[in-house]
Amino acid sequence: MTIEAIVAKYGLAALFAGAALEGEAAVIAGGVLAHHGLFPLWAAMLAAATGSFGADQAWFFAGRRMRDHRWVAAARAKPAFARAMAMLARRPIAFIFAFRFIYGFRTISPIAIGTAGVSPRLFAIVNAASAVTWGVIFCSIGYWFGHAFEAVIGRLAEDHRLWWVVGGLVAAGIAAALAHRHRSRPA
Repeated sequence: MTIEAIVAKYGLAALFAGAALEGEAAVIAGGVLAHHGLFPLWAAMLAAATGSFGADQAWFFAGRRMRDHRWVAAARAKPAFARAMAMLARRPIAFIFAFRFIYGFRTISPIAIGTAGVSPRLFAIVNAASAVTWGVIFCSIGYWFGHAFEAVIGRLAEDHRLWWVVGGLVAAGIAAALAHRHRSRPA
């Protein structure tokens, strides 16, 4: 079985799981695969939207049903939780729509929203609209910029010096994330 056949057979399920667990990188990759014709773009968008929607619904209900659980209490202790609650208090519908687009708020926000007593129906409606928008945007990025991604990957394969640049960028991103995490910890 070729790699294309495996991706064609399991690619949408992997995209669904990637959208639920990882996020934008998996969805952009799904758009690139749709660009290659391994599955239709609309199917990639649907898999991304439903994966993201399902994960956020699960986090929402975990926050709603398990408010007193130690796992939710640990989430509540994080600085991002308090920021999510503040944004939710100011503009609830806008925040429910936008949290998946805000770096560092993707997982903690639905938990916070669930603990805040937001109606499950309201959350589901706004979450669905946001998940569809998110899936369409990030799959489209992968689809429309597929040639550019392929060109970069092709250049990486040809010019090993570019791996040092990519490695440096990845290391800088990890260092920035670790520094942010260290600064965000309570003293």
